[in-house]
Amino acid sequence: MSDDCAFTSISPDAVSAYEQEGVICLRGLFTSSWLELLAAGIERNLGEPGPFAKRYTPVGAPGLFFGDYCNWRQIPEYAAFLFNSPASEAAGQLMQSQRVNLFHEHVLVKEPGTLERTPWHQDQPYYCVDGAQICSIWLPLDPVPQETCPEFVAGSHRFVDNRDHPTTEPGFRAVPDVDAERSCYRIHSWDLRPGDCIVFHALTLHGAPGNQLSHRRRAFVSRWTGDDARFVLRSGFMSPPPPPDAPSPGSRMDSPAFPVVWPREERRSDAGVA
Repeated sequence: MSDDCAFTSISPDAVSAYEQEGVICLRGLFTSSWLELLAAGIERNLGEPGPFAKRYTPVGAPGLFFGDYCNWRQIPEYAAFLFNSPASEAAGQLMQSQRVNLFHEHVLVKEPGTLERTPWHQDQPYYCVDGAQICSIWLPLDPVPQETCPEFVAGSHRFVDNRDHPTTEPGFRAVPDVDAERSCYRIHSWDLRPGDCIVFHALTLHGAPGNQLSHRRRAFVSRWTGDDARFVLRSGFMSPPPPPDAPSPGSRMDSPAFPVVWPREERRSDAGVA
């Protein structure tokens, strides 16, 4: 896939927009071969769910909402994408970080007719990492019209929630009822074609509708950390659970659990990945 490794630098305007809004849509970042690779990995994942797999759709309800994460060490297609695609460099440029660690991957599949929404939430309050340089790349493998696209509250990366993830830590406050007061917020969503992606800060408030389309909505989410990220153990619920080969609390993320992926030369020496 040597041709797919070519990467056009993120523009200064895009970096500024990500910094201000906490979310940005990048068009055509991934070629079809990367999407085909991930499609094969997702089919493997659906047939061989990992220990954190979850079916969100009740038995007997229409459609299927499936989620799973932290399988990159068991699914070679995921590892190939995470270590070799443009994703890590794009994350590094948007976060303005000199290096990028892999945090984990997260797969979300909503089959046609699925009613379940993804509720409004922020990610970082239940992550085992703190810092300003933490982001996710939401990459759909299927066309996503705006009515099925995740939604993001612009600028919401400047506050933190604890409604769904109880904690005694200071500085957390409840998620607002966005749907009841939509006119009070600037909400971003897009029409997406395969190859497009959404990059968002780990504190950006987001949610997603069900899937009433005639085709499935498969999304591969890669999650990344930058220079200022530090491993933490929270007082409340954590997801994903801290892995056994994680660094000690307060340390940089560098570890077998969270290898340096970009720059690629540093990845090879730190993580032993060719």
